[in-house]
Amino acid sequence: MRDPIAGYTGVKVFTATKANERQLLGEQVTDWLAASPDVHVVDTVVRQSSDQQFHCLTILVFYRHR
Repeated sequence: MRDPIAGYTGVKVFTATKANERQLLGEQVTDWLAASPDVHVVDTVVRQSSDQQFHCLTILVFYRHR
């Protein structure tokens, strides 16, 4: 079976730690995709990490140019 991200040519990283920034992260991804019509998304990865004070949300978009 082929690795789904084996054919990517770039990675766009979106990250936020503040609550209001985390709420807008999805819109940032959508805006970037709309502004990048030459991009074909191969895979996405969502990660959350936290410590006693901060919660970090990260969205990785693996893509290749069309």
